[in-house]
Amino acid sequence: MPFYPTPDLDDGYDVTDLYSVDPRYGSLGDVVDFLRAAREHGLRVIADLVVNHTSDRHPWFREARASRDSPYREFYVWSDDPPKEKPGDVIFPGVEDSIWDYDEEAGQWFLHRFYGHQPDLNVADPRVREEIFKALGFWLQLGLSGFRVDAVPYFIEHLGMEGEAGGDPHELLRDLRAFLSRRRGDAVLLGEVNLPPKELGSYFGDEGGDELHMLFDFIANQALYLALVRQEAEPLARALEARPATPDANGWATFVRNHDELTLDKLTDAEREEVFSALAPEEEMRIFGRGIRRRVPPMLGGDRRRIELVYSLLFSLPGTPVLLYGEEIGMGENLAAEGRMSVRTPMQWTAAADGGFSDAEPADFCVPLAEGDYGPARVNVESQQHDPESLLNWTSRVVALRRQCPEISWGEVDVVDVGERAVLAHSCTWRDRTLVAAHNFAAEACTVRLDGVNMFTGEREGPELALEPYGYRWLRPAN
Repeated sequence: MPFYPTPDLDDGYDVTDLYSVDPRYGSLGDVVDFLRAAREHGLRVIADLVVNHTSDRHPWFREARASRDSPYREFYVWSDDPPKEKPGDVIFPGVEDSIWDYDEEAGQWFLHRFYGHQPDLNVADPRVREEIFKALGFWLQLGLSGFRVDAVPYFIEHLGMEGEAGGDPHELLRDLRAFLSRRRGDAVLLGEVNLPPKELGSYFGDEGGDELHMLFDFIANQALYLALVRQEAEPLARALEARPATPDANGWATFVRNHDELTLDKLTDAEREEVFSALAPEEEMRIFGRGIRRRVPPMLGGDRRRIELVYSLLFSLPGTPVLLYGEEIGMGENLAAEGRMSVRTPMQWTAAADGGFSDAEPADFCVPLAEGDYGPARVNVESQQHDPESLLNWTSRVVALRRQCPEISWGEVDVVDVGERAVLAHSCTWRDRTLVAAHNFAAEACTVRLDGVNMFTGEREGPELALEPYGYRWLRPAN
């Protein structure tokens, strides 16, 4: 999440300085100490790269609105008349009515694809691009290992921009990738790109693979929830088969939940209503008409079998698994928090009233802790560390198990037809290694024809493999 100076009207995404730290978090010295400590623990850190827009309190925008002759005027996108808009242009329906606002001081309309206090940067302007590269270089020099690139399609879109508007918008991504590679060869660009499958390949750079290293797989994520609700594997199998091939040096970031709304925008209206009815039956659980503002355990009724099923699937799918903090202990949301903040509640380290998150009073937290069955008294790291059957220790075992299976990340993937509508089975093959994973989405047991060594227990199973309700297996062929 962004930690840059901000008025904090959008949880840090309204940035006023790309080169510093919000004083509420600390200082640049604290960042360096943090990155050093992470390296000592074998961890690498990436940060949100927020360059679609700035805060309207950013010095650039203040200078830009002051005069049409300001050198910063062209840092943003202006129009004398409000341009026509088309359905779908407004990203936050119910919160914003338009993506253009009139600025009295400037005497023009300015573009904001997100909130009205976040004017879009004009990335067609070479000076803006130079500032973006400077910011990347600055944080790489301090020790970051890469960036999550926020809302990439809007970032490179030339809507309302002059100058290079007729050029290839993907040129900016290629330039970012080249700059990153020159400064630090092992750094990564992880893109937030929520588009139909046929459009995704170009964000890797198609066959060349010279743009984003990784993309979040929003299509498979949304299909997963439809499969869970229907108790049928077909939606997710179809999504996996529709994935475009990735260049050798690129890959997918698979996830179950992120820090935004659980968007269902790529489902049909009828499919979305299916998921809403089952997982977000109350209006307060939904947001923007397209998403859910809940975490996974409450959506699944706290059913440990289904929670394990979902995370076993996450770690066995081809790509790199991404966990939102708190998923490893089964944290819930707090619907009393505004909007998407419901799933951004503080991490619950201990059973204390403050969750061990801060020595401030919980009433002073920017976001309130989860409560009830999912509050820190019942869900926290400290207690689960000492419970061998806890979700935390189960997740640790799955992480260790996955590290024994490089074929999941690197292998050729095929969906395996096992004759059961509720079961998703897929194989990952790399060099001389193969793993087959099977997941039963149904509340009823079933039997499928698969055999091999159960990676969780080390026991031989099959050829008639009994899967419990919501059961799962990772199998290696027996020698």
